[in-house]
Amino acid sequence: MAHERQYRLVNGQGEPHPVLDDLYESLESAWNEATSWWSQEIGTSQGPMEIGVEVSTACGGWRTLRHPGR
Repeated sequence: MAHERQYRLVNGQGEPHPVLDDLYESLESAWNEATSWWSQEIGTSQGPMEIGVEVSTACGGWRTLRHPGR
């Protein structure tokens, strides 16, 4: 059985995001949620977005795809 990848958002410390604590089916859906929330709650003029994205691994861990602040 193939591993179904899931994505999650993390905060600036690499921990699961305290508000956007959900699992997403794709990198695009996770990132769209993050950018929408950031622009509404923080604002686009506040510098780099302190949200990152991780993907689930077949062995049950998480691997960083996009580091916070980039």
